[in-house]
Amino acid sequence: MTTEDPRPEDFGPPDVLQDQPIRRVVLGDTEFVLLGTAHVSRASVAAVQAMIEREHFDAIAVELDSNRYASMRDPELLRKMDLFQVIRQGKAGLVAANLALSAFQRRLAEQYGIEAGAELKAAFEAAEARSIPVWLIDRDIGITLKRAYRSVGFWDRMGIISGLGASVLSSEEIGEQDIEKLKRGDMLESAFSEFARESEPLYRSLIAERDSYMAARLREEQIKTPVRRVLAVVGAGHLAGLERELNEQNAPPVPLRATLDTVPAGASWPKWLALGMFVAIAAAIGLLFYKDASLGTDALRDWILFTGGLAGLGALAGGGHPLSVLAAAIAAPLKPFRPGIPPGVASAGVEVWLRKPRVADFDSLRHDVSVWTGWWKNRISRTLLVFLLTNFGGMIGVWLAGFRILKSLA
Repeated sequence: MTTEDPRPEDFGPPDVLQDQPIRRVVLGDTEFVLLGTAHVSRASVAAVQAMIEREHFDAIAVELDSNRYASMRDPELLRKMDLFQVIRQGKAGLVAANLALSAFQRRLAEQYGIEAGAELKAAFEAAEARSIPVWLIDRDIGITLKRAYRSVGFWDRMGIISGLGASVLSSEEIGEQDIEKLKRGDMLESAFSEFARESEPLYRSLIAERDSYMAARLREEQIKTPVRRVLAVVGAGHLAGLERELNEQNAPPVPLRATLDTVPAGASWPKWLALGMFVAIAAAIGLLFYKDASLGTDALRDWILFTGGLAGLGALAGGGHPLSVLAAAIAAPLKPFRPGIPPGVASAGVEVWLRKPRVADFDSLRHDVSVWTGWWKNRISRTLLVFLLTNFGGMIGVWLAGFRILKSLA
């Protein structure tokens, strides 16, 4: 059940709360007060503080997951990152995506003088100061990005990558019109610009699913810890969806949340296509050797030159050390004998070993990645580039070599 918005004067000065969107939803014995905020607004910070001062709450929920919450509480958390483990576990792309999003947020902070998400920090700090439980209700950003990536086709995936890239490469100020959209929308949606709205699967993963997820988390916590009144601080773009989900959700919250936390398996055909390509190339090289040793030698040479050369070129484009480039060039042709291990693991591993990140790299990482040239100056982000560009170059090399070899067989 939803009640009408209260009059702002019931809570404090009208200049603090009168323009803030507030909804109240009653479920059983619990009243959820939903406060819609802008992630780049001093007015939202003041509204959060005023709401907590003027009303009593048994718990305060914030649009954060455990990783973002830990990062906001401990700015030194990046220093604890084990870059080599990030690479080994295949998380380099995810870390790079997070850094690209942080670059977008830093541009906002530098332009408007307030950190993105300052109102969420104000909410949990006020809760902790009053010994009020803090509920983290948003889905892990890594799962959100993976679900978004898996939910769309090739061209939409390129849109995701280009959206993240634009967050890093753009040096233009964010216009007032975009800021107004951000105040009414969501940080992830804004980072991907209008593309998020135009792609229904992407919008569902970035926005609609998170509305369902946050509603399920609120209901889950309500069952675990019965409370009378809860303040939920969420972006204004989630307010209507969250209100609707709280009123309409009937599924048990824990299984629903678990379903939304699951990353769908990727399509199997790309793996089979790649495997088929490797088998075809190996068979073609074998047949060419059978026909004429010189033809087989030429095909094997093409395989090594294309895969190793383009992987090495990728490592070089990422700013890799000469030995990292050499590692890429050696590892890429051996990929059929090391399935599941991309050549970028070798080049980035050598890069970390030769150019271990310094304390200064961790300290300046967020600032460096906010400027596109900084990605090559910082040892951490440069290692991620070496990993990604090595893999990209090696992938292009496989297809070019394959077509050349199969063509020579024909």
